[in-house]
Amino acid sequence: MAEPTLDDLRRYAVARTLFKATTLPGAIRRLGFVQADPIRAPARAQDLTLRHRVKDYHAGDLERRYARLAIEEDCLVNYGFLPREHLALMHPREAKRAWDAETQRKAAEVLAFVHEHGRVHPRQVEAHFAHGRVTNYWGGSSNATTHLLDDMHYRGMLRVARRDSGTRIYEAVAHAPCDDSPAGRAQRAAALVELVLRKYAPLPASSLTYLVRLLSYGAPHLGPQMQAALQKAREQFPSSRIEGTTWYWPAEENPASRRHAPDDAVRLLAPFDPVVWDRRRFELLWGWRYTFEAYVPAPKRRLGYYALPLLWHDRVIGWANVSARDGLLQPVFGYAGRKPRDAAFRAALDDELERMTRFLSGPAGG
Repeated sequence: MAEPTLDDLRRYAVARTLFKATTLPGAIRRLGFVQADPIRAPARAQDLTLRHRVKDYHAGDLERRYARLAIEEDCLVNYGFLPREHLALMHPREAKRAWDAETQRKAAEVLAFVHEHGRVHPRQVEAHFAHGRVTNYWGGSSNATTHLLDDMHYRGMLRVARRDSGTRIYEAVAHAPCDDSPAGRAQRAAALVELVLRKYAPLPASSLTYLVRLLSYGAPHLGPQMQAALQKAREQFPSSRIEGTTWYWPAEENPASRRHAPDDAVRLLAPFDPVVWDRRRFELLWGWRYTFEAYVPAPKRRLGYYALPLLWHDRVIGWANVSARDGLLQPVFGYAGRKPRDAAFRAALDDELERMTRFLSGPAGG
């Protein structure tokens, strides 16, 4: 296999994840994990990610169809959606912080209530138990029942059955027993490391290390095995040192292959799309710094509240902040360098804005 160049890695990074549009379950299976975010600007991140990879996808299709699909809302390196077979690699999940006796009692009572009632809205649980308020992670006050339900979901006692207007509806779940021997744990850790490598490849060495560290969110109990799996991955997966950085990718893939030719489309990507998720890789491949600034004070923003990276061919050349009013898009563009002036770019950008408009309009009759 020929040693890849940075140009090869750039084309490969785009082509391998922007595959031909398929079905919703097929796309999630191929991606392995889709990061979720509640902000709509102009749509949620999971919908913005899936619209490029699912045929005739419309904003909200994932939420509308979730209950009929073999996928789960849960954690991996962060929160999102993943196939059930990947969830089995992390459950039964052992949280880093043990519950005290009082919390254990409350969780047991809530679980009994959910078993009795089937699928429950958090308001039902709160109306029955009236747990009050707790201090949340940011130092503010939040509903104690909601906090407990989230924690029970994380620990594998509950699953998200569906959402009602964005609110999680829970039901009880029992995860299948797994091989908890040292060899079984090592095997699951290795599978998780391979999963994140396949999702975000090609990966700089520092980003691979960072992702394995983030796996402590989804599988905190596999910490020691993760480090061994990381070392094994460094030894087993193909790699190349290019311009001072060591890169990794899956064994059966060839970053230098000519089949990774870019197409002529312009795409507005989600801030958490696999193409742009790794900010280290982004700067190495495209030569400028992209930042997600929704939580940055307005006076300090460089790109805007919810800047969507602008991909053309195999280059991320800028960004757009997009709003929609009365069915009309109102995009505001910025460019990392000079704005392309040729007719091909303008036509491709118009096509993308038309696709975005259809995506936001909802399914026919919906």
